[in-house]
Amino acid sequence: MPGKKKRRKTENREAGAPKKLSRTEFEQALSKLQVELVKLQNWVKHKGLRVVVIFEGRDAAGKGGAIKRITERVSPRVFRVVALPAPNEREKTQMYMQRYVAELPSAGEVVLFDRSWYNRAGVERVMGFCTEEQVQGFLALCPETERAMVRSGIILIKYWFEVSEKEQSRRFQARIDDGRKIWKLSPMDLESHRRWYDYSRARDEMIAATDTSFAPWFVVQADDKRRARLNCISHLLSAIPYKEVPQGPVKLPKRQKPQGYAQPLRRYNSIPEIY
Repeated sequence: MPGKKKRRKTENREAGAPKKLSRTEFEQALSKLQVELVKLQNWVKHKGLRVVVIFEGRDAAGKGGAIKRITERVSPRVFRVVALPAPNEREKTQMYMQRYVAELPSAGEVVLFDRSWYNRAGVERVMGFCTEEQVQGFLALCPETERAMVRSGIILIKYWFEVSEKEQSRRFQARIDDGRKIWKLSPMDLESHRRWYDYSRARDEMIAATDTSFAPWFVVQADDKRRARLNCISHLLSAIPYKEVPQGPVKLPKRQKPQGYAQPLRRYNSIPEIY
């Protein structure tokens, strides 16, 4: 019966949790925020700003989805996403921060790091890819490096996406059950699920050592993906003072006259129109 189904849905919702946004509500709110992101983009270009936004967090917390929503309506020449793979043999011999420094923005750029130098304090530490001495050295050096970035004029914003144990398990299981998502599930993801509390300890120490007045961490509660994306974009817009750059009216020009052009009589290889 309809009444019973409605009660069951209400009972399943977490106590005190806000009502989930419908797709229509989400898309309407997102559209307004994306218009503001375009204004921010124009301001960054106009003023020659250099912006770095770091996205860290639990596996399956929705970092990639938030980055996708931020970038889908802006220019990739202004909003540049950096997601570095594991270091190669040459990079392993470099100073740890070296390959990240090479990706820092020039004037008029916003660089979004989909994971960053904080790998050393997170996945590398938990998975044993570096020594504890290297971790402690990183935690001591990182604030000074970020201070130098900020002093050079870079706007540095750091987000940590947090998700509950229950929700992370649900998302991982959804990837296992959905053939479209199984590629997103790596052996590292499975290990991060097992080592939940190791990651918790690493997160706590990392934030304690690197949450500074000039480069603070901002936590995004991400159990509700739609709200997390909207809240993150809204905060990003508030963190960078910007104004709308005046632009003149845009008018579509008339097409040129054909001047004798005629479509050639030849056969083209067209794709099958299945849909």
